[in-house]
Amino acid sequence: MDSCDTIIVGGGLAGLAAAAELADRGKTAIILDQEPENFLGGQAFWSLGGLFLVDTPEQRRLGIKDSRDLALSDWMGSAQFDREEDYWPRKWAEAYVDFAAGEMRPWLHEMGMRWFPIVGWAERGGSFADGHGNSVPRFHLTWGVGPGTVEPFEKRVRAHVKAGRIELRFRHQCSNIITENNVVKGVSGEVLIDDVKERGQSTSREFVGQFELRAPSVLVTSGGIGGNLDLVRKVWPRDRLGEPPREMIAGVPAHVDGRMIAITEAAGGRMINADRMWHYTEGVKNWNPIWPNHGIRILPGPSSMWFDATGNRLKPPCLPGFDTLSTLREILATGHDHSWFVMTQKILKKEVALSGSEQNPDFAAKSWLKVVQQRLLNKQATPAVEAFKQHGEDFIVADTLEDLVAGMNQKGGDLIEIEKLRAQIVARDRQIDNPFTKDAQLMAVHAARNYRGDKLMRTAKPHRFLDAENGPLIAVKLHIITRKTLGGFETDLNGQVLNAQGERIEGLFAAGEVSGFGGGGYHGYNALEGSFLGGCIFSGRQAGRSETIA
Repeated sequence: MDSCDTIIVGGGLAGLAAAAELADRGKTAIILDQEPENFLGGQAFWSLGGLFLVDTPEQRRLGIKDSRDLALSDWMGSAQFDREEDYWPRKWAEAYVDFAAGEMRPWLHEMGMRWFPIVGWAERGGSFADGHGNSVPRFHLTWGVGPGTVEPFEKRVRAHVKAGRIELRFRHQCSNIITENNVVKGVSGEVLIDDVKERGQSTSREFVGQFELRAPSVLVTSGGIGGNLDLVRKVWPRDRLGEPPREMIAGVPAHVDGRMIAITEAAGGRMINADRMWHYTEGVKNWNPIWPNHGIRILPGPSSMWFDATGNRLKPPCLPGFDTLSTLREILATGHDHSWFVMTQKILKKEVALSGSEQNPDFAAKSWLKVVQQRLLNKQATPAVEAFKQHGEDFIVADTLEDLVAGMNQKGGDLIEIEKLRAQIVARDRQIDNPFTKDAQLMAVHAARNYRGDKLMRTAKPHRFLDAENGPLIAVKLHIITRKTLGGFETDLNGQVLNAQGERIEGLFAAGEVSGFGGGGYHGYNALEGSFLGGCIFSGRQAGRSETIA
């Protein structure tokens, strides 16, 4: 294919969704990606496959009463839009919630996508009803996790490749968006040397040639900056979160480098809300890394006690799984980069999950037998979690609090006073005898167990930490782990990129994380989870269906 209607820069989920929609309309597209073919699908492949969906059969079967209005209220309370440039992000947020409460599930279901029947309750907020957080469980885990989310879109794209409407060009690194008289005309860049590595590993940037392609439209779907720690630190919101961590681990591969941001800006695109970002506080170093500085996020249930680096218990809403940015701010305010989960084996077994498709082989394989064996009938945590407990450098296991604190001080700089830690745990344990309590975290645990899904799979029965029968005790050193860029290129609802004057740039479009998942930041300041993959799908679909593209 020497020419096409649209050049798509980036073979992740947003690019695949856009290409499939374009080709369905009879348009032609070339997808460029700097990585090898086995990297197709980008970051989405590594994800847990969670989607933010509203008022679904899965929710209703569990007694969850959700609605478009409740979801929009939660979204706006979390986004906290407060800038002049939030005009298009707000429009995208409203459009996405309408999509998530309407056409999204039946459309994906028709493509063959299915979901685990227990809906997860992520990012619960922990403040007032009009503030941040999900009022109800909305995290729909795709059967097949990340690969299962990518699969139907890749299948559609492959069919169009066979029919000649889409061409895939790997190891093609875009370095310039060609413009003439302020109109985008194509792209140019380098052909990189063949370097077939296992998916996610770093590949060579040596080039063996150059290329130039012309087309009426260029769609940038190149992802975020989470693999580029220098760029993360450069745009870190110091006024809101304090100084960036001296030590961070990477939640995404190194190729998530943000290099297309400057290239798109050079073509006139306006980047907005770059200081809005989403990095997790529950990261652990991967004992079996795939990419450099590879971190894994713990997806916690509500019961682990959370302490800062000096052994002070974090205060609400800084509870496991409740308010990510508030917790990040509190941790960094201590002057240290790490914090601690303290839990029992009973909590580890039921509540600790790991993000990432490779950490959840039972879900990835779509094996009901393995899911039941490893998550319902299990006497231990899942094999992946137990492997981290055994091999992970951030995990400490001990039969006594004395030995636990000794291990914490060895790994955390001798900052924990044992009697101070003991007093906080004992005070919490005293609250266990009654179903009522003044401890806000235990209130949250009781509330979680009122939801059938959490009681069955994600929330342990309240118990005393210091009773030996509930042990051993486990401490986990938690690091800041990079993940998502919430800001991005300002776009209209067709995905068309705007310039600094708010005018549409003819021929230039953006979708996925590089567009802040739509409009330049449709999450606002906070994400409600499941809205990253959902945003890639939705923004890619919007661009692919737009009459203004190609």
